[in-house]
Amino acid sequence: MFTHVLVGSTDIPRSTAFYDAALGALEIEGQSFGSLRIYSKNHMSFEFTLPRNGEPACHANGGTVGFAAANSDAVDAFYAAGLAHGGFDEGAPGKRPNAPGNAYGAYLRDPDGNKICAFCQLSDG
Repeated sequence: MFTHVLVGSTDIPRSTAFYDAALGALEIEGQSFGSLRIYSKNHMSFEFTLPRNGEPACHANGGTVGFAAANSDAVDAFYAAGLAHGGFDEGAPGKRPNAPGNAYGAYLRDPDGNKICAFCQLSDG
C-alpha cells in the first residue's frame, strides 16, 4: 500500500552493512545513489539517507517498518543478520498471538534506532 518508506541515517556505511545483511536474508537487495540507498521489491521500496536538512537522524517513537518474509527461517535469518551487523533486539523471533492469523515475526532496531520487523504467516499444520 506504499510506494516507499524512507528513514534517516547518521552513518551510511554502517546502515548499508546492517540493511544489506538483514534485508539480504529476506532476498531484498539494495543499490546506492550517492548517500541514498534503496531496497526494492514488488514495486515498493525501503530507503535510507542522510537527512536533507542537515540535522541529525532520529527514529520515530512508535513507528515500525514491516517486511514480508517467505517463512519462519527467513524471519530467523533476518533477526540474526541484523543483530550481527549492529542492530539491537526489539523482540526475538516467535509466534505473535496478538497479530492477525498465525503470525511469526521478529523486531530489530537498526543502528540509528529505527524499528523494523519481518513477519510471515505459519501454515496451520
